Amino acid sequence: MRARKLTFAALALVAGLSLTACQNDDDAAGQADPSSGSSASAASSSGGGSDSGGTDDAGGKESSAPDSNGSASGGSTSGGSGSDAKGGKCTTDGLKITALDTFIDGDRDGSIAVALTNTSGADCVISGFVGVDLKTNTGTLSATRKGDPGDPYTLKNGKEIDSNVSYPLNKTGGSGIRITGLVVTPPNETKSVTLAWPGESSLPAGDSGNGDQILVGPIGSAGQGG
Repeated sequence: MRARKLTFAALALVAGLSLTACQNDDDAAGQADPSSGSSASAASSSGGGSDSGGTDDAGGKESSAPDSNGSASGGSTSGGSGSDAKGGKCTTDGLKITALDTFIDGDRDGSIAVALTNTSGADCVISGFVGVDLKTNTGTLSATRKGDPGDPYTLKNGKEIDSNVSYPLNKTGGSGIRITGLVVTPPNETKSVTLAWPGESSLPAGDSGNGDQILVGPIGSAGQGG
C-alpha cells in the first residue's frame, strides 16, 4: 500500500514538472516573437526610409541647383538677341555721308543725291529727312522738305540709302549765287558733316519768278542700295 502511494506521488511530480517545462517554453516563445517582430519592423522602416528619403533629397537638389547661367537645372534660358534685331537709331558717327551730282542734260532743275552708308558694324533704323544746307557766298540756304517721310527703314550694316536734293539752275547768264559747300545732318541727329558741293556752281540770284527752290526728298527718294 505504501509503495502504491509513492508511485502515485512520483507520477504527480513528473506531471507537474512536465507542465512547468511546457509553460516555460511557451513563455520563452511568446517573448521571442515580439522582439523578432520589432527587429524586423525596425529593419524594414530603417531600410525604406533611406532609399526613399535619399532619392527625394537628391531629386530635389538636382532640380533646384543653379547651373552656370544662374538658372535652375533643367530650366530654359532665352537670348535677348531676338529683341535687338532691327538695331538702334542710325547716328552721324555710324554713317559715311557722301554726295554726288545726278543732273542729266535736259532736266529742268539741277539735282544731287546725298548717300548715307551704314558703317556702324550693326543694322540701324533711319527715317524722315536729312538736313541739307547750302553754303554760299551770301550765306546759308536751307533746303525745304518735300514728300511723305515714310516708315522707319532698317539700314543693314554696309548698305546705302539716298536722298534726292533738287535746286534751280542758274540760267541768267550772270554769276548768280556761288555755292561753296554742302552741310548734311542725318535724320534726328544734331551732328553735321560738311562736304564739297558736287553740283552746278551757282544758283540764280533773287527770285526767278517760277517758284524754283532747293528741295530735299525723304530718305530713299533717290533709291537705295539694299
